[in-house]
Amino acid sequence: MKRQGIDKIFAFVVFLLAFCGLVIFISASLSLLSRSGANFYGIAFNHIIFGLCGGLVGAFILSFIPYQLLKKYSLPFFIFSFLLTLMVFVPGIGVKSNGSHRWINILGQTFQPSEVLKIATILYMASIFTNLKDKIKDWKYGLGYFIGISSLIAIIFALQPDTATFGVLCIPLLAMFFTAGGKIRHIAVIGFFGLLVFVGLVFTKPYLKARVMTFINPAENSLGSGYQIQQSLIAIGSGGLTGRGFGQSLQKFNFLPEAISDSIFAVFSEEFGFLGSVAIIILFVIFAVRGLKIASNVPDMFGRLTVVGIVILLTTQAFVNIASMIGIIPLTGEPLPFISQGGTALLFEFIAVGIVFNISKYQKT
Repeated sequence: MKRQGIDKIFAFVVFLLAFCGLVIFISASLSLLSRSGANFYGIAFNHIIFGLCGGLVGAFILSFIPYQLLKKYSLPFFIFSFLLTLMVFVPGIGVKSNGSHRWINILGQTFQPSEVLKIATILYMASIFTNLKDKIKDWKYGLGYFIGISSLIAIIFALQPDTATFGVLCIPLLAMFFTAGGKIRHIAVIGFFGLLVFVGLVFTKPYLKARVMTFINPAENSLGSGYQIQQSLIAIGSGGLTGRGFGQSLQKFNFLPEAISDSIFAVFSEEFGFLGSVAIIILFVIFAVRGLKIASNVPDMFGRLTVVGIVILLTTQAFVNIASMIGIIPLTGEPLPFISQGGTALLFEFIAVGIVFNISKYQKT
């Protein structure tokens, strides 16, 4: 194993995504200035100072901490993040918004602990799969640990509720399970039961059923549940080939819901057109391909699984967001990594890639 500098191509792609995010955030946030009561400066501070600058500092620090320490402390970190996420249900600390318990208030700053839990789960599962070695092929160990930890996480996300985030998290966990040597038939079993659970939730949770029905027929309630996807498609279609130009989006003003967060890809598409949208997608593809290349050259299993988990998590989240904005899948509310507004999400996205920067320094000879 040789130690070298961080992977420059991977770092450059992350920088480009962050730059695009800052540019479109500045444009999309102009819509806030046109709305009375909108806390533009508070949101800008949260995104730029707490999220972007804080994330860059976090990524820098994590790029120097020996990543084997993450394996050593993965269990305490997982327990801490799990307990921290439970605090969303504590009166006076947890913040309820739109019927969901997803945030806590720390010294006047709202914080989404599930972002910490996602990284902690990846690190802990990477540690478990590494320690299992060949036992991961045994259903009592590999499948048992996977279902046990996943079920624990599923409960806390179901109570919030935040089923979309749990669904997104399951994909990198499955990728890690496969990379560690898990059997295909075990993955098929997980997928089958996951599908049954999803179908059951759709029929028992009204908000999930509404999203699926809106996806099937978004025009049925164009002023209600179908409003966001309708406005998103209008914005994306209005961009044409090259877009209206920076700052020229019309949909972000009083039409497109969540213009600076969930729907920011639609704003980007309207202003930079089809070519700009394709460029963003290509950047995420390069991010995934380069990240997996880094994973393939890591000499130890823990480092390899950690990189796979982080890269697949962020890539999945990106394509889930984009797919929901163009109507390929139901709306999920998942942010677009490095681009959507969100201090906590942006902060921990950079911390996650800081871990990948660190691991990329160690390559096979």
